Amino acid sequence: MENLSSKNTLSLYELNCMVRDVLEMAMPDAYWVHAELSEVRENGGHCYMELIQKSETSNTPIAKASAKCWRNRWMMIRPYFERITGQRIHPGMKVLLQVHPQFHENYGFSWIVDDIDPTYTMGDMARKRQEIINKLKEEGVYDLQKELELPMFCQRIAVISSANAAGYGDFCNQLENNEYGLKFYTKLFPAIMQGEQVEQSVIAALDTINQCLDDFDAVVIIRGGGATSDMSGFDTLALAENVANFPLPIITGIGHERDESVLDMISHTRVKTPTAAAAFLIDHLSEVYVRVEDAQEAIFHYVKRRLEMERMKLDKLSEKIPVLFSVVKMRQENFLDRLQHQMTSSIINKLTDERHHLERIQQNLPSLAERFSMKEQHRLEMLTQRLKAVDPQNVLKRGYSITLHNGKTVRNIADLKVGDVIETRVEKGSIKSEVK
Repeated sequence: MENLSSKNTLSLYELNCMVRDVLEMAMPDAYWVHAELSEVRENGGHCYMELIQKSETSNTPIAKASAKCWRNRWMMIRPYFERITGQRIHPGMKVLLQVHPQFHENYGFSWIVDDIDPTYTMGDMARKRQEIINKLKEEGVYDLQKELELPMFCQRIAVISSANAAGYGDFCNQLENNEYGLKFYTKLFPAIMQGEQVEQSVIAALDTINQCLDDFDAVVIIRGGGATSDMSGFDTLALAENVANFPLPIITGIGHERDESVLDMISHTRVKTPTAAAAFLIDHLSEVYVRVEDAQEAIFHYVKRRLEMERMKLDKLSEKIPVLFSVVKMRQENFLDRLQHQMTSSIINKLTDERHHLERIQQNLPSLAERFSMKEQHRLEMLTQRLKAVDPQNVLKRGYSITLHNGKTVRNIADLKVGDVIETRVEKGSIKSEVK
């Protein structure tokens, strides 16, 4: 076998240098490339990215590459990108990068990022946002929150925020120390307000509030103290659907001043900051308070005018009372006079009738007495004749006898016993006998 050492051979370093030289000669320029970020991390001020391209039909990655943005460039690119887009670079975001190839003898090949065009990302974000909006409109829920009416006395507020956020403290302080002295009652439902867990955390807080709806008048979602660029969690379909279908009015103040998030668009009321949310609630309740005061004053003036009118009516009536009283008095006196006259006439007529009745009785009394006397005399004669007919002496004269025992008439022979002495009376005399 031929000795390989006799041929021209290269060390790995020499080979890598040759590759570097070929790349520098063949691709001396920078190139604009659009891709999706599958991974982003920062280390030592540098940014390390993993780029992918997915198939339009199967959503399967068809190309992958690593990219780096060195600190000196990243410190300029990042603030500009976040200021324009309102978001931090994160996985899942589509970006347009200006890159040039680099092959390092020790680290191999990578794309070096020279610039990032934020307008491309904004266009993609706008497209995704519009897709979410279209979906919400198709479902018929886009305007549901706008159709809810904020209660007049909106004082019981459910707050979704990070417990340690400065914005939450500012919100509570402004409500408590409002210039009108209005009372608000707040309860915090803690949630993660930045990063990838925003959607899941806020939805969980809404679910908790939904279990005690009667305790609250409205919900406030506020965010303060975090990075203003980390807003991607508020542009999701799931969160928007939950907010749109929530039965209480939802007020958002998540500090996104440049563009409205989907959450802002779908909520009942959108303000810029937590303090603006507090100001909105204070203004709303103060307007109600003014309306109540105006109504109170209107009622007071109405009652006052009504009392004055009734007092005037009473004054007019009091003026008419003497006249009315004299008329009534006269009518009553006339009525009493007529009644007295009628009573006198009735009594006189009654007395006259009774007098005539007595005179007729007096005239008829002698004849009535005579007839009564004759009737009674005839009755006495009849009784006398009856007495005579039943007189024992007359009975004896007709041939009858009467048997006596001890002076009593004997009616039944069973009343006698042997040895009794009986007396038998006849017309002329009596006979005594002994029972044998």
